[in-house]
Parts: sequence; C-alpha cells; structure tokens
Amino acid sequence: MAVTNTWNSSVTMFIFLGFSDHPELQTFLFLAFLSIYLLTFTWNLALIFLIRGDTRLHTPMYFFLSNLSFIDICYSSSVAPKMLYDFFLEQKTISFWGCATQFFFFVGLGLTECFLLTAMAYDRYAAISNPLLYTTTMSQGLCMRMVAGAYFGGFMSSFIQASSIFQLHFCGPNVINHFFCDLPPIMALSCSNTFLSQVVNFLVVIMVGGSSFIILLVSYSYIVSAVLKIHSVEGRWKAFNTCASHLMAVTILFGTALFMYLRPSSTYSFSRDKVVSVFYSLVIPMLNPLIYSLRNKDIKDALWKVMEKKKVLSSL
Repeated sequence: MAVTNTWNSSVTMFIFLGFSDHPELQTFLFLAFLSIYLLTFTWNLALIFLIRGDTRLHTPMYFFLSNLSFIDICYSSSVAPKMLYDFFLEQKTISFWGCATQFFFFVGLGLTECFLLTAMAYDRYAAISNPLLYTTTMSQGLCMRMVAGAYFGGFMSSFIQASSIFQLHFCGPNVINHFFCDLPPIMALSCSNTFLSQVVNFLVVIMVGGSSFIILLVSYSYIVSAVLKIHSVEGRWKAFNTCASHLMAVTILFGTALFMYLRPSSTYSFSRDKVVSVFYSLVIPMLNPLIYSLRNKDIKDALWKVMEKKKVLSSL
C-alpha cells in the first residue's frame, strides 16, 4: 500500500471484514439485509407521502413523524448500500476520507434522531397536559425550529466526535472488523493514545443522551401526572396509547446506543457488536414506521382512505 500523509495518518484506506467469517451465510445475509433495507426505504417513504397527502395529518405530531421517517431513510442509507455492494467484492475497501464521511453522517443522523425523539416527547406533553392550547403552543414556527435544532445539534456533535477520532494517527493495520465505519472498531486501529478521543466521545454521548433523557423524564412525568387526573378509564387508556409508540421507539434506540457507546473498551467483542450494529443501523429504521403506524388510528384511516381511492380509480 502506498504511504501518503492523509491528515495525521499513513493509512489511505481501510478494509472491512464484514461477515466474511460466515461464508456459508453470505447469500442468506445479503438477501435478508436487502429485504430489510428495501422495506425501510419503502415504508418510511410511503409514510412521508401519506402524511403530506392527508390534510388531517397536518399536525405537529405527524410533522415530527414525517421528519423521523426521512431521518431513518438517510440513516440506513449511510450504511446499507455500501454494505450490500461489499458482499460481491473480494476485498471490501473504503478510503480514509470515505470512512470519515460515513462515520460523520451515520452518527450525525443517529444523534439527530435522539434530539427529534426528545422534541416529540415535548409535543406529547403539550398535547396531553393542555389540549385546548396545543395548536397555539406547538406552532408551525416552533416545530420547524425544533427540527432545525435537532439537525444542528446532531451534526455538530457528530463533527466533534469525527474530528477527535480521525485526527488520531493510523499507521496500520487497516482492517476493520466490522461492516461499516463505527466508533469502537475504528478506535481499536489507532496507533495513538486514544484516551482524549474516548473522553470526547463519552462527553458527547453523556451531553446528548443525558440532556435528552432529562427532557424525556420530565415530559413523561408531567404526562403521567396529567393522565392520572383524567377521570374516565377510557380517557386514560387513550392518552397512554398516544405515548406508547413513542416510548417504545425511545427505549429501543437509547437502549442499543447506550450499550454500544458507553462501555469500556475492554468489554468490546466485535463479533457480538456486529449483530447489535445490524439491529440499530438497519432494523430500528425499519421498525419505527411500523411501531408508529400499527398503533395509530389516524395513520390506518389515512392508509385505508388511499386504498379505497385506488379501488375507485381502478374500477373506472
């Protein structure tokens, strides 16, 4: 390999091991991951068009949900196409800057989703605690600022993490025991002292995750308090049901993120972490639209309306 000075590294490219340790499963894994990615892309895109096409869904909650679907499409697309293409290659390579770019967008979109889920928790709090003032409180301007803030916070945090990692010295080996550029396997290849980068990563995760967790905790404390004041059992159930999907999505995303990024490096097992990475990089973006739509009467009604319209048009 030619040696050139790429930032602070003599490594010009990285090689993914991917799932080469299971050659007998290559065809099955390719078909499985392709199916998951196509389902993720199709269902999230359909949800975006469904929300935009039905005026009854032009509310703050569904505005946030359509943005969540867009983020999930981009999030899975930052990993899946390259991974699927690599199944056909003998040597799965990515350039140094390509790796940095993939890491930046993958982490940025993941952190943006954390901020967006936090904004959605506040939205649910506003809807349940004071429904009469909901549309006034959650104005269009505020919703747009919250979404813009989620993107800014997510990608600024990602830039800080990427800068702290890719300024390290990489002198070889350059083989990443993973299928994309994630933090633990990249850090393991550095020839530098990674203590400062680990501290930066820990602080970013704590600041993003900690602030999001506090807002979520406060929001749901108020939500529970407001729901308990509802006298009818049916009213309580309806109120809790509107939050169940969001709470499920938050638990899945934050649980896997904390497991991956807040562990000491001595506990890393790259073979096991690849399985976990498949879950949070590919499966979660596929589950989110299902979680929100299967438990949501408005979404199901809008979908039924579209299907009825198609039946009428096809019969003409």
